[in-house]
Amino acid sequence: MNKDEITVKETELTEPNDELRPEYDLSQLQVRRLGPGRRQFGSDVVRLAPDVAAVFQDAEAVNEALRLLIKVAQSTHQPQHGV
Repeated sequence: MNKDEITVKETELTEPNDELRPEYDLSQLQVRRLGPGRRQFGSDVVRLAPDVAAVFQDAEAVNEALRLLIKVAQSTHQPQHGV
């Protein structure tokens, strides 16, 4: 191998071909934020007040408490039959 061959191979490795096809229009591209602050598509997000959030360990604990509250609310609003 001569010096020119080595230089060409090194250049090919360090300079990738960044040309895109004309059909790819990136002008409307939106960058998504990564990490816990990122919004998830198709899901509802509820922000808890700091004093409420301090009571719960995680989202599952909040959901469990809300499910219990829903059951209690439904049972108190439904007329009881046969009593």
